[in-house]
Amino acid sequence: MTTDKNILVRPLEDCAVLITGGTSGIGLASARALAEAGVRRFVLNGRNAERAEAAHRSLAETAPEADIRLALGDAATQDGARGAVAATTDAFGHIDVLVNSAGGDILPKLLHETDMDEIESVLQGELLSTILPTRAALDPMMAQRGGSIIAIASDAAKVATPGEAVIGAALAGILMFTRTAAMEAKRSGVRLNCITPSIVRGTSHYDKLMADGFAGRLFAKAESRANLGVVEAEDLAHLVVYLASPAAAKLSGQGISLNGGITAA
Repeated sequence: MTTDKNILVRPLEDCAVLITGGTSGIGLASARALAEAGVRRFVLNGRNAERAEAAHRSLAETAPEADIRLALGDAATQDGARGAVAATTDAFGHIDVLVNSAGGDILPKLLHETDMDEIESVLQGELLSTILPTRAALDPMMAQRGGSIIAIASDAAKVATPGEAVIGAALAGILMFTRTAAMEAKRSGVRLNCITPSIVRGTSHYDKLMADGFAGRLFAKAESRANLGVVEAEDLAHLVVYLASPAAAKLSGQGISLNGGITAA
């Protein structure tokens, strides 16, 4: 399907989807939701071979007819980002949706208690795991004049919270990167949006947060304000499906908070 401006908008059943960090958590939940919505071509990127194989089996149970490939590598590196995108275009001839969900396993920590090498690790793991795959995917998407790129950040990009000075800087960078790249890529039919949850229940990261003394107190307070319900990975996955679909063909450059009412960020 194309728009009046000759921009390519494929139906989900014809899309080839790459999900970085797609072997667990929000990434794998997004893969399942996309499969339920009709996607049949997947590349799941992750760093752990055992977890990747388990994710492959899990997604195959959801969509037995789907063609599911694995691309092992670190999306926060040039080789890992290029390799994941190349695995998608080599397998399916095109890439239509990129979900950047790698990173996000950092615990809050006060700045004066944070070592400088930890700061570098956070910035690389969070920022580059979005920027580098996006840059790699832009070339084939712009060439075909269509595509949707979805970043997963958090409300730390919008709301100043003690313990999240470095995390917030990285995630605010993801949000501004997404907005600016969206303005640059819109003439080529490529859309970029960012989802910013607060706390996400039912993930391994949630368990780590709540087990940590400082983070547990911080996010228990946040949960108490989630009067609409604490967000789970499946909630984010449904929003990913919408942003990937033709229904969102005119939506780009947005940072969408999905947080159960914790803030109006």
